[in-house]
Amino acid sequence: MAADSRTEDYPHEIDEQLTGFDSSVSSVKTMLEKLMSMPRNELLQKLDPLDQAKLDLMSAYTLNSLFWMYLVAQGVNPREHGIKQELERIRMYMNKVREITDKKKAARLDKGAAARFVRSALYEPDERDSKKKTASKKAADTTPGTPRAKRPKQS
Repeated sequence: MAADSRTEDYPHEIDEQLTGFDSSVSSVKTMLEKLMSMPRNELLQKLDPLDQAKLDLMSAYTLNSLFWMYLVAQGVNPREHGIKQELERIRMYMNKVREITDKKKAARLDKGAAARFVRSALYEPDERDSKKKTASKKAADTTPGTPRAKRPKQS
């Protein structure tokens, strides 16, 4: 009987949406339990400054989003409330953190390696280098310890 009265409280068209909402609330609850299980100071000590900023921004955005939903549930238009400006401010800082993260991930130019690539691509042998190479080739051809290959007789 109790189950029948519960299903009659809301329209059946939103049953799927309510199920999704319930699962979302459950997942948020488990994440919050993990986050709240350790003291905040301990958690912040384990993180580098960029991750600390991400955590703080995520916490502020989440709380302000929940307050937005509270205002909607109370029948207040959140677009006319100060919460809208606060959410935009937090989003702006989140974008700044994202830019910093992207800069860290961006490929960096190794100036030494680039100079070597360019030098080898534009390599022009000096006259001294070419003289040394031809002299070393002649010396290799006339080395007495190496046997010469016999030429085939011409007929």
